[in-house]
Amino acid sequence: MQYGFDNAKYLKIQSEHIKERIARFGDKLYMEFGGKLFDDYHASRVLPGFEPDSKLKMLMQMKDDAEIVIVISAVDIEKNKVRSDLGITYDVDVLRLRDEFISRGLYVNSVVITHVNGQPSADAYRKRLENMGITVYYHHTIEGYPHNVALIDSEEGFGRNDYVKTTRPLVVVTAPGPGSGKMAVCLSQLYQENKRGIKAGYAKFETFPIWNLPLAHPINIAYEAATADLEDVNMIDPFHLEAYGNTAVNYNRDIEIFPVMNALFDDIYGENPYKSPTDMGVNMVGYCIQDDAVCCEASRQEIIRRYYTALCNFADGKATESEVTKISLLMKRARIATAERRCTVAARERLEKSGVASAAIEMPDGTLISAETSPLLGPSAALLLNALKHLAGIAHNVKLIPQQMIAPIQKTKVTYLHGHNPRLHTDEVLVAISMMSLIDENCKLALEQLPALEGCQVHSCVMLSEVDRKTFHKLGVGLTCDPVRKIPKR
Repeated sequence: MQYGFDNAKYLKIQSEHIKERIARFGDKLYMEFGGKLFDDYHASRVLPGFEPDSKLKMLMQMKDDAEIVIVISAVDIEKNKVRSDLGITYDVDVLRLRDEFISRGLYVNSVVITHVNGQPSADAYRKRLENMGITVYYHHTIEGYPHNVALIDSEEGFGRNDYVKTTRPLVVVTAPGPGSGKMAVCLSQLYQENKRGIKAGYAKFETFPIWNLPLAHPINIAYEAATADLEDVNMIDPFHLEAYGNTAVNYNRDIEIFPVMNALFDDIYGENPYKSPTDMGVNMVGYCIQDDAVCCEASRQEIIRRYYTALCNFADGKATESEVTKISLLMKRARIATAERRCTVAARERLEKSGVASAAIEMPDGTLISAETSPLLGPSAALLLNALKHLAGIAHNVKLIPQQMIAPIQKTKVTYLHGHNPRLHTDEVLVAISMMSLIDENCKLALEQLPALEGCQVHSCVMLSEVDRKTFHKLGVGLTCDPVRKIPKR
């Protein structure tokens, strides 16, 4: 793996910068943690060398002074929004995050459900959490947010929200994903704290977009692709340009909310300590890129992956056509073609040759391996076996799983479990070679290669089952699929 990001430098200068920001305010600082506090795989993909739990490591250094508020939108609860990288819904992820924080010795204050507007699913979720002993608060939908500043900054706006009772000087506000309403929770708390005579500050810890990189930099374009479902748009911060004469990149929601920030800080301090949305941030990522070319290439590949994900989600009814269109336009803007994904080209070449469902993988050394479906194995299962044999130095014609072992598994799937697809999936193949490893040295050697698959890239010419997608994810493999359910017979 080529590294383009200095993670050690990042941990040092980022934590120092956050501590400086905390010192600027008096009684309390609400810090919105944008993106993911840990498991930030998007950042690790576009910034090779970035560790997915970097933000959590920094927070651990301040854990005695910090408490965590987890935010989830009632809209996301209602539509069962799924965290794509883990395949779990946001409401489930709130509990996972809470458990993870507590297991590391961090204090989790409560859960705030935002955008509440009478949704029965939000009421049911609140009751579920309260039955578990979790404190829950409601923050309501405000008509005209974020433009109707007069209403927002009033008793009929933020004043209607529950007051989140906190006790520590640093309140970290985080969420399972974007669009949850984290910033609104922070601003509402500033309003509520001011009513109680407490002067509280606000800061934003958002990794993307990277404010001191160009607007059209692949890293920033990759962020737009990642948030296509939110219709976020990266923009030049006009307030920053006017205040300092310097160009800085931010995104539409922060720029739209800035007038609200001005009004709130005018009430609390008499003036806003920040002259621009960019000033609110504490992001130092841009100073830790050590090889821009490596990060650019990683970001271009991420944009292609996001494009295929959007296509498949659209085919499944989980995405809108506008999401696909937006990422397609971003690719044209960055002059990116799907052919830059080498495994995609290899998979399609195999399909053209075989006429049946095919897949391909790019190995750590750049080697391309392909496979096709057969009566015994699906394309992803066959590909996994071929890749493991390549890594283990086992000849391609060696059969790791004897046919007489596959037949009983197929019978169980179809006859007893009433399945329609007799072919083995990736997880079933791994179980089979695990059993064979007790008596077969090749299978044992092949299993030992599994860690080497992390970071490999796979493309399938058909949409894979959820089982296969999850298996590749657990192995750390980057997967894309064509939005095709079945290859027509020639």
